[in-house]
Amino acid sequence: MADGGYGIEVPGTGADLARYDGLDGLALVRAMIRKEFPGRIALVSSFGAEAAVMLDLVARVDPAIPVLFLETGKHFGETIEYRRALAKHIGLSNVRDVRPGPTDLAEFDPEGTLAGYDPDACCKIRKVRPLARALAGFDAWFTGRKRFQGEERKTLPGIEVEDGRVKINPLAEWRAADIDRYYRERGLPRHPLHAQGYLSIGCEACTKPVAEGEDSRSGRWAGMEKTECGIHSPNHPALAG
Repeated sequence: MADGGYGIEVPGTGADLARYDGLDGLALVRAMIRKEFPGRIALVSSFGAEAAVMLDLVARVDPAIPVLFLETGKHFGETIEYRRALAKHIGLSNVRDVRPGPTDLAEFDPEGTLAGYDPDACCKIRKVRPLARALAGFDAWFTGRKRFQGEERKTLPGIEVEDGRVKINPLAEWRAADIDRYYRERGLPRHPLHAQGYLSIGCEACTKPVAEGEDSRSGRWAGMEKTECGIHSPNHPALAG
């Protein structure tokens, strides 16, 4: 499934990741955890519609790896329950709830209604800033992004460097059929909203079911130009500062 393209140097280390050309999935996860970044890597997970695959891959290598869950305070109740049940099912022992700063909430969203009129700002204080703080001390992190998820992700590489930190996307080239097969083979439970047409699941106010034939992320911020929360778009002008 992998096509390579990891010939990049990690700033400040001189490490060249070209040796991992051709790896994805479990092989890439294992190499990053055991060889390149032991004790210095985390997984950022939404515990959403397809999150169990990356969580399981990481747990197969090290169930104690830090898993960062952005607890925005705006998730579906089903997501919070799934987060607990899935972590127990897989055997994860180090899931960390990353919450927005109380000062940011008091200043920018005291009524809890910011998502309704400025979703970029809401994502900034509930996801972007908290994640930046949580990633301090880590040299690398895993994501569960895939190329089939939408136009902005079509050229997603397996490994990238962002702000001096390595970001690894072991599922970049996996197709929807690969994801479904992995769920079946590993006996992983699906998010309870998946069967209702929620193919990408974020905060409740900004997530809707996906219509037949639409890409999996079309239900996120439906009707808006916004397609990403900002943690993967560091140069977005609305998220600066």
